[in-house]
Amino acid sequence: MDPNQAASVAFYILSALFFDNFVIVFVVTVLLSALDFWVVKNVSGRILVGLRWWNEINDLGESVWRFESLDQESLARMNKKDSWLFWWTLYLTAAIWVALAIVSLIKFQADYLLVVGVCLTLSVANIIGFTKCRKDAKQKIQQFATQTIASRLAIAKCGLIVTSDFKMNPTELPCISFVLD
Repeated sequence: MDPNQAASVAFYILSALFFDNFVIVFVVTVLLSALDFWVVKNVSGRILVGLRWWNEINDLGESVWRFESLDQESLARMNKKDSWLFWWTLYLTAAIWVALAIVSLIKFQADYLLVVGVCLTLSVANIIGFTKCRKDAKQKIQQFATQTIASRLAIAKCGLIVTSDFKMNPTELPCISFVLD
């Protein structure tokens, strides 16, 4: 678990032992969770899985998701254990916040449910963002592979034309104008 994730969860759990003031618990837990959100979104995700995401509002007032991922070669060099750890801690943190929400419900602590709700929202936002980013990266890799295969087929087709028609000038191949976007 990321140190920031552990810090926010640990502070929330241990605060019941040391503090009687809800405001302190709320402010510190939410600040630690917000710090965790930012670090996971902008640093850990980039280093451990090569992904980064953000959401913008365009001029029409619509929500637009933006994704960044490393190129295919860099993604292939990423450590699989780091990637595994990243995804498991992302989901584990959300599961812990859900469990703490259930405890708050059972104890009828609506104020502490608010704290857990904010932290759970930040955690789920990272899960959604990185899941969408991973799907976008996979789609880009598939598009690249499809384009590469299609261009290889076009080159092979041009090679067959050259070998079957000896009168054709190789600089005037009709296949050269075939461009994949």
